[in-house]
Amino acid sequence: MTTLVERHNAAQGRRSEPDVAAVRAEAWRRRAPLLPALIFMVIVTQVPFLVTIWYSMRSWNLLRPDGDRFVGLQNYVDIFADSVFRGAALNSVLITLSCVLVAMLIGIGLALLLDRPFRGRGVARTLLITPFLIMPVAGSMIWAVSMLNPTYGLVNWAIGLVGIDPVDWTSTYPVLSIVIALVWQWTPFMMLLVLAGLQAQPKDVLEAAQVDGAGWGRTFVSITLPQLRRYIELGVLLGAIYVVNTFDQIYLMTAGGPGTASANLPFYIYQRAFLGFDIGQAAAMGVVVVIATIIVATFALRLIFRSFEQKD
Repeated sequence: MTTLVERHNAAQGRRSEPDVAAVRAEAWRRRAPLLPALIFMVIVTQVPFLVTIWYSMRSWNLLRPDGDRFVGLQNYVDIFADSVFRGAALNSVLITLSCVLVAMLIGIGLALLLDRPFRGRGVARTLLITPFLIMPVAGSMIWAVSMLNPTYGLVNWAIGLVGIDPVDWTSTYPVLSIVIALVWQWTPFMMLLVLAGLQAQPKDVLEAAQVDGAGWGRTFVSITLPQLRRYIELGVLLGAIYVVNTFDQIYLMTAGGPGTASANLPFYIYQRAFLGFDIGQAAAMGVVVVIATIIVATFALRLIFRSFEQKD
């Protein structure tokens, strides 16, 4: 009896081997067209990152080429002991959270207005989208020169109408000035995402809520807001990933000043690498920023995917 069972299993194994080979061949056939893209991504992203890690473990300043030596993790210890680095990290968090949250709140309000039919809605939608289509450099110059200039800016002209003295916004309130410019740029993006979520709502559910006598506020809190959750989370995630890398507005509006009061991590890394020529510590800062961004993005993506799975 045992011999018959062994023969049966051996025969099943012989028959399954070609099937397994065929499945593997089919899998490789599907993946083969993606290999060039994968190799390209590894070359342009992972190889430079590994080189950056190597640089971060060396004491290398271009002004002192003879001092290039391996120091291990000393650069990481030094940057975390650097008060300017900690201040830049705090500014990065403050600017990112302020911009994303305020832009999302304003975007929700504008999306609710655009979701209602009215005359000229297409023109209004186009005008509201325009700030997101303007290049960051051009938008920064608009705010620094035309809006917040202490001598002839439109904001000082407007507050002067009610008797308020002119304010040098970019010097007195540098972080606030940067946040205002970023909110102006990113609000249309949040508005478009939320508007897509509003237009994807099942109309029969809204009509049923109206028949049951639910008011606008109750309908928004109980039906519309849960429907918009995934769109809001996606907007916050994408906005945070892009805003945390802000450089144009800081460089053109405040140059990180006064002092380093408005410098964020990308700008401070630029200062250490291209103004201080300290390649080792600049590389260590870059590695820390990349790792922190990956951790936050991974956590946020898991939350978003979990919400999609619950919805399905």
